[in-house]
Amino acid sequence: MQTVTGTFSVKMTPEPPYAADDGVTLARARFDKVFEGPLAGTSAVEFLSVRTADTAAYVALERFDVELEGRRGRFVATHRALATPAGKTLEVNIVEGTGTQQLVGITGDLSIEIVAGVHHYTLRYALAAP
Repeated sequence: MQTVTGTFSVKMTPEPPYAADDGVTLARARFDKVFEGPLAGTSAVEFLSVRTADTAAYVALERFDVELEGRRGRFVATHRALATPAGKTLEVNIVEGTGTQQLVGITGDLSIEIVAGVHHYTLRYALAAP
């Protein structure tokens, strides 16, 4: 596995909640991201969330249109996150078979950390041999 790190900016476009009953709110949003570093380019995220008084969760699909260490292409990742009083989890995994152009065969995962308001990524990836 290769590992690269960098930063990204995020623009969120929320929609009004589509359900809010008995303290449970369901909503959608779109995120547009711009990546800098060895992973450079853009992505679009379609996001579904649930929120209660003390918990939240989301699932999402993210389509990347990037250059990764000089290789151009697209791929899709899935997100799954949960926040409870006991802690937080986030999994972002590249969907096998979604890589295009020079990123055909890409697999891996992405971690995100926000430090002083700046979004940082760590991408661990592998490319199948041609």
